[in-house]
Amino acid sequence: MFGDMMGMMGKLKETQQKVEDTKKRLDTVLVDESSNDGKLKVTLTANRAIKSIDINDELLEDKEQLEDYLILTLNKAIEKATSVNEAELAAVAKEGMPNIPGMDMFK
Repeated sequence: MFGDMMGMMGKLKETQQKVEDTKKRLDTVLVDESSNDGKLKVTLTANRAIKSIDINDELLEDKEQLEDYLILTLNKAIEKATSVNEAELAAVAKEGMPNIPGMDMFK
């Protein structure tokens, strides 16, 4: 019984390290998003840190339009980055879960 418990604790610690490693790796995974007309382009990491914003000069003439473009495009990029982030972390967590009867909600 104690051997199983120690094995599970070791597996959980190993999984925790894999999750931390995955979080670090996600800092290098880039997600690109553009406005529908291509006038605004943003790049985020999968951890949702903004890396770059490219704005067409045309948008610099209308502050309100630029703000709208930024909101829409950044929200799309954040949504995409969040999906990548959650999928990657869920895969690592699911892989490392010990087989505990009745705890199959992650499968």
